[in-house]
Amino acid sequence: MATDPPNPAVRTGGRGARERILQAAGELFYERGIHATGVAALVDAAHVSTRTFYQQFESKNALVEAYLQRFETNGALKSELQLEREDLSPADRLLAIFAPLKEMLSAPAAVRGCPLHNAAVEAAGEMPEAARIIERHKRGFLDRLTAVATEAGIADADAFARQLAVIYEGANALAATCNDPRFVDDARTAAAVLLNAARGQARA
Repeated sequence: MATDPPNPAVRTGGRGARERILQAAGELFYERGIHATGVAALVDAAHVSTRTFYQQFESKNALVEAYLQRFETNGALKSELQLEREDLSPADRLLAIFAPLKEMLSAPAAVRGCPLHNAAVEAAGEMPEAARIIERHKRGFLDRLTAVATEAGIADADAFARQLAVIYEGANALAATCNDPRFVDDARTAAAVLLNAARGQARA
């Protein structure tokens, strides 16, 4: 994503500086990667000075951690939000997590898969706190899948949630890598088979 030259009319500090930096991080970390995005690119995109950047975040790693924490404080990922829908039954909510993946692949912008997975790969061995935030988020997603599976009447909800997560995460990675939405359709079909089997076992 290209950045415009600094606009003299745009404030380089002030109360909105932290939010602008976080917004720039959200875009650039996803589009370019964390390691490939330097502080110079971040301050340029956020229209702040380097001094202001370090006043808001003591280091780039601190910014990475704040960027990842926003997935918890700002409503998580679109697929995860499907589990909160009140207009769908619990079973339908479990299958609805695949819909945003199709929407993402239809968007004109480049698709790089799950931003948390991308960050986990870059954080491995180098940013332990970031890795902990990502693991906590993914385990929270599993917990929510388990809760909805329980609502759907699935007896072994823990096992079902793990299996559904494997299907979902695999589809997310493969569809983004190959830029092919058919993997999402295949994953949803597999998830529906898994769901029907699990509900059938519960009834039996």
